[in-house]
Amino acid sequence: MPTQQPRILDRAQAKLRSRRLMQLASLTLAALAIIMARSLLLGRWVQAAMVGLGIIALATCILLNRRGSTDAANLLLAVALGVMLSGLMWRGEGLRDTAILGYPAVLIFAGLLLHPRQFITLFLAMLLMIAAIVIGSYMGWRVDQRPDTLPNRTLDTSIILIVTAFAVWAMIGDLQRVLRRLRLQVERYRKAQDNLIHVSQHDALTRLPNRLLGRSRIEQAIVQARRVGGHLALMFVDLDNFKSVNDSLGHAAGDEFLRRIAQRLEVAVRQSDVVSRQGGDEFLVGITNLAAGMSIQTVADKLLQAVRMPMEIAGVELTGSCSIGIALYPDDGADFDTLLRNADLSVSHAKDAGRNMYRLYDRSMHVQLQENLQLVAGLRHALAHQEFELHYQPVVDIGSGALLGAEALLRWNRAGQGMISPAEFIPAAERSGLIVELGHWVLHEACRQMVAWRAGGLPALTLAVNLSPIQFRRGNVEDMVASALSSSGLEPAQLELEVTESTLIQDSEAFIVSLQRLKELGVRIAIDDFGTGYSNLSYLQRFDIDKLKIDQSFVRQLL
Repeated sequence: MPTQQPRILDRAQAKLRSRRLMQLASLTLAALAIIMARSLLLGRWVQAAMVGLGIIALATCILLNRRGSTDAANLLLAVALGVMLSGLMWRGEGLRDTAILGYPAVLIFAGLLLHPRQFITLFLAMLLMIAAIVIGSYMGWRVDQRPDTLPNRTLDTSIILIVTAFAVWAMIGDLQRVLRRLRLQVERYRKAQDNLIHVSQHDALTRLPNRLLGRSRIEQAIVQARRVGGHLALMFVDLDNFKSVNDSLGHAAGDEFLRRIAQRLEVAVRQSDVVSRQGGDEFLVGITNLAAGMSIQTVADKLLQAVRMPMEIAGVELTGSCSIGIALYPDDGADFDTLLRNADLSVSHAKDAGRNMYRLYDRSMHVQLQENLQLVAGLRHALAHQEFELHYQPVVDIGSGALLGAEALLRWNRAGQGMISPAEFIPAAERSGLIVELGHWVLHEACRQMVAWRAGGLPALTLAVNLSPIQFRRGNVEDMVASALSSSGLEPAQLELEVTESTLIQDSEAFIVSLQRLKELGVRIAIDDFGTGYSNLSYLQRFDIDKLKIDQSFVRQLL
C-alpha cells in the first residue's frame, strides 16, 4: 500500500494538469479568436497572422493533450503564447504595448503547468525579449507604432485581465485544495502517531499500561514521594494456576479471563494508582501517595477478593486466585528496580506458602534467597562429585517379620558438613529442576543395587523409589524408568514407583497417560503420604494403583 500511494498521487496530479491545460487553452483560444477578428476588421494583417499562428499552436496543444502528451502540450502552450506576445510587442508599441500585460499571465500558466526548469527558462527568455526591445528601439532596429485607440486598448486589456484572472483563480483553487489535503494528511498523521504512541505504551490484550509505561508512571510517583517525603507500595500480582484455564478452555477463554482480571484490578484501586501488565499472567499495582493511616494489607485483601470473585467464560464458571508480593517505598527500596526485585521475591514466598495470599517484603527473604542459591550450587557440586548416597529402609511383614522389600532413600553426605537433611535439599532440588537429574541417578543406582543383591543370594524383593511431580511434568518419566530397567536387568514387577497424593490429584491428561505407560512396563504404583491431601478413596478409581501408604501422622499413635 505505501508504494501504491505515490503512484496514485502522481496520476491525480497529471490528471489535474491536463484539465488545467484544457481550461486555459480553451479560454485563451477564445480570447485570441476575438483579437484576430478585430485585427481582420481593422486590416491589421501582420497582427492577425501572429494571432492566427498562436491559435494554431493552441489547437495543437489541445490535440497533444488529448493524445496523452500533456507535458509537451504545456510547453508548447507557454512557448507559443510567449513568442506571440513578444512578436506583437516588437511590431507594436514596444514596452508600451498592451501585449506586455500577457507576460504575467503566461508566467502564471507556466507556474501551473511547467516543470521548474522550464519556468525559469521561459522567465529568462522574457527578460531577454524586453532587453531586446529596448536595445532595438535605441539602435533603430524597430520603431514604436502610434498608440492604439482607447477602445482597442480597453478590449485588449480586458481580455488579458480575464485570462490572467482565470489563471490566478485556478492557481489559488489548486493551492487551497492542496492545503486541505495537507491538513487532512496532517490530521491523519497526528491520529496515527497518537495511536502508535498508545499502542507502544499499552498492552494490546488488556488495554492496561504495559511494563514500560507502568514503570515510567511508578518512577514518577517515586520522584513525587521523595520530594514530599511520602510513601508508596509496589505490588506484584501473579495469577495462580492460570495455565489450567488455557489448557482446559483454550487461549481465547484465557485471554478473556486476563481482560476481566485487569478490569477488576483497576476498579479495586484508586484512579491515582497505577495498574499495568508486566507480561503473561503478571501485573504490577503501584499504590501512590500512600497515606499514613492507609493499610496496604487492606488494599491487598481487596485485590485478592476482586480476583476470587466468580466469573462465567465460555459457559463455565471460573474462580481465580492470585499471589501478591509487596514492597514499600522507601523502606524496601529507593528506586523502581529495587522495589520490583523485592516485590517479586515476596510473591515467590506467597506462592511457596500456599498461594492465594500476600506477603510483605522482609529482609530475611534475601538471606533465604542467598542460602537457596548456595544450596543449589552445592547440589550441582554434589552431583558432579558423587556426594549422594542411597540408604535402604527395609519393608517387613509385621506378622511374620519376613523381609518383603526396601525403599530407596536419598542422602547427601556433604563434604565438610556431614549429612544434610532431605527436608532441606529436596525442595531446593525441585525448585531448581535438579530433581530430574537426581531422580535419574537414584532410579538407576537403586535398580543396579537390587540386581546386585539378587545376584548375592537375596530373594526377589520389591524396590520402592520415589518420583517427584517435576519428573512427570518433564514428560519423559516412562523413558527414564524403561532405561533403568533395561540397563540394570531388574524385573519390572520388582520395581515400585511411589508418587505423592499431591502429584496424583493433578489429574492432567499428560499425567494420566504417563501413569498408564508406566503400568504397561509392568512396574507397581504406590501412593505415598495418603491422607495429607485430597484423601478421596473414590477418586482413586480413576487410576490403577497397587498400594496406599498411609501418612505416618495417622498411624503414629498405633505404636
